[in-house]
Amino acid sequence: MSVVLRNLQRAVPLRRARLRKDVETLRHILGIYRFDLGLICVDNRRIQYINKTYRQNDSPTDVLSFPFYEVVTAHGLCHLLGYRHGTEMEWKQMFQKESQVLEEFNRRTGHQLQPLTKNAF
Repeated sequence: MSVVLRNLQRAVPLRRARLRKDVETLRHILGIYRFDLGLICVDNRRIQYINKTYRQNDSPTDVLSFPFYEVVTAHGLCHLLGYRHGTEMEWKQMFQKESQVLEEFNRRTGHQLQPLTKNAF
């Protein structure tokens, strides 16, 4: 199991060591140990292009997840586990899981992160 990080944007400064540690903490919380994780950070223009190409949605988004590389957030990892937020019922399930994961993550790291889907519906 490995984590590969790639930063292709300049809008948000990233500290790779901290990001790698946070990824490992989230993977541990979620019990994800059996596959490699790739994370690519991109700007709005590039994620909008990828979103249009793969989801036919011509707008930027917070996370896109694919089988072999994911964006590092509890949100993206929840998507990997099959959680979605296309309907209100899906959103409620994902919000509950994301909240649970972030609560544990915050307890372990001292962060105060909130789910990205907090105001989706």
